Amino acid sequence: MTEDQYLVHSSNLPAQESGELLHLPRQRANWAWMSFFVRRLQAGDIFQTRLEDEEAAFVVLGGTCVANWGDGPKGVGKRKDVFDGFPYTLYLPAQCHVSFTAVTTCEIAECRVPSKAQLEPRLITPEDVVSSLRGGGNASRQIVDVLTPSFPADKLVVIEVYTPGGNWSSYPPHKHDTHNPPTEVDLDEIYYYRMRQGEGFAFQHLYAGEQGGRRTVKAHDGDVVLVRNGYHTVVAGPGYDVYYLNFLAGSSRAVAFTEDPQHSWIRSTWNGTDPRLPLVGK
Repeated sequence: MTEDQYLVHSSNLPAQESGELLHLPRQRANWAWMSFFVRRLQAGDIFQTRLEDEEAAFVVLGGTCVANWGDGPKGVGKRKDVFDGFPYTLYLPAQCHVSFTAVTTCEIAECRVPSKAQLEPRLITPEDVVSSLRGGGNASRQIVDVLTPSFPADKLVVIEVYTPGGNWSSYPPHKHDTHNPPTEVDLDEIYYYRMRQGEGFAFQHLYAGEQGGRRTVKAHDGDVVLVRNGYHTVVAGPGYDVYYLNFLAGSSRAVAFTEDPQHSWIRSTWNGTDPRLPLVGK
């Protein structure tokens, strides 16, 4: 696995093998909030973990398993991959233990944040999530809200985003690095990418205004981009549908951001969303 301040590549784990595709504790990422892991289990494999002073969300990217977090074994997962429907997600608060037993090959994305809140575990099913279309024209995308700010968690927010090939996403560029509620709150953000075609890619542009630093990274299937501050936006390579999983956590459990005022005018040109959307459904 190679990485820099913004971009982390997944391991080149052969498809028939079990193991971690990504291992990114927050100390290694050098930020305060989120740790992020992706694991692949083959049929019959068992993964167990315990939360101490953390809460976590486990998003089943694909495949099926049986999960037990103290409420008896429950079947979790339905879609073959992220382009095959909406997710199952298990939310666990601090002081919980869970075991996953793979029924088929399955992949699970896990995000943890520090927390001592005494809350209740909950399994979010595809029927529980909310899908909507956002943007317009070639800035259209599909948003799947998994853990919204109204969900009874402490810090985590979880969103899945689907962007048709050639379209822009997270557009107009926006930022959430200043604690100024209700206008904007300070949130770190993870973008975890999957491509419908393995050779697909997306470009993510990160910048801190006209006088600030800027960086453009090329994300491939399985890559993670860490958004620490500044404005950010994404464009999918033409012909390549792009999925990214957003985890957010920070100073307040709200998704309040500021758009780059230089680019907000584009909203006035939108006349309907891309007819290719939605890309996934129940």
